[in-house]
Amino acid sequence: MLLDSIRSRYDSLSRSEKKVAAAVLATPELAIDANLAALASKADVSEPTVVRFCRSLGFDGWHAFKLRLAQSLALAPGNADAPAPDDLATELVSKICSRSINTLLDLRNGLDAQAIERALQVLSVANKIEFYGQGTSGIVAADAQHKFFRSGVPTVAYVDPHIHSIAASLLKQGDAVVAISQRGSSPAMLRSVQLARNSHAEVIVLAPSGTPLAELATVLIPIDLHFHTDPYTPISTRLAHLVVIDILAVGLALRLSPEKRRTMHNARKALQKIDMPFDSFLQSSQDD
Repeated sequence: MLLDSIRSRYDSLSRSEKKVAAAVLATPELAIDANLAALASKADVSEPTVVRFCRSLGFDGWHAFKLRLAQSLALAPGNADAPAPDDLATELVSKICSRSINTLLDLRNGLDAQAIERALQVLSVANKIEFYGQGTSGIVAADAQHKFFRSGVPTVAYVDPHIHSIAASLLKQGDAVVAISQRGSSPAMLRSVQLARNSHAEVIVLAPSGTPLAELATVLIPIDLHFHTDPYTPISTRLAHLVVIDILAVGLALRLSPEKRRTMHNARKALQKIDMPFDSFLQSSQDD
C-alpha cells in the first residue's frame, strides 16, 4: 500500500519532505480530510514542500497523491481479513479472494508503466534471459521461465543461490537477468545481482522500492505491497509477482519479429499435438 511505499522511501526524502511523510504516516485519515495548507501547517513546512513530497513519490501533485492515499486506505485489509483457525469454508473463500483482489487492484493502481516499458525494451533485445528467485520467489522464477522460453529467446530459471551466483558470473553484455524478491534484502540474491552487474548484464528487478536489491537494478519494477503479519502473506504477494511476469511475457510476445512469432506458433502447435496418437502425429508432421 501507499503507506508502505512512503516508509520504504523515507530515507531518500529530503529533510523537509521527511516532515511531510511523518505527518502522513501518523494520521493518514487526517491527510485525506485536510487541504494542502492544513497538511503543510501540521508538518511545519511550506505548501510547495508538500507538493515536492508528492512528486518525489511519483505523483503529479497534491490532488493525485490525496486520491491515491484514499484508495490505498480503502483497500487496506484489516485484521478482519486475516484467516482464523475457526473460519468456515465460506469465510476462507471470501477472505482469500478479497485479499487477492485487493492485491491486484493495488498493483494495477501503483504499477509503473514506464518501468514496464523499459523492461520490455531490455528483454526484446536480450541474447538470453535468466530468472533468479529463492523460496516463494523461486516458484515465480520457474513460472517465468515456462512463459518466456516459447518466445525463442534462450531462458533459464535458477532458484539455488549457489547456482545463480555461478551463472551470474558467466553472463555477458547483451544478456539480461530478472531478479525476483518479495523483500529485496537476501544477501545471496544481492551477491548474484552484483555479479551480473559486474558482467555488464542488464538487471531487471521485481522488488519493493528502497530496498538493497532495488538499488542494484538497471531497470526497477517496484512492487510496493502491504505486508500482512500473518503467515499467509505470500499467497497475495506471489500473485502480484506472477501478474507482472504475465505482463512482461505478453508484452515481449507482442514485440517479437516475424521469425520469432513463427517460433512461438510452432511451439503452440507442438503443445496441441502432445496427446495425439503417434501415427497421427507422424502424419501431421509430414503435412506441416
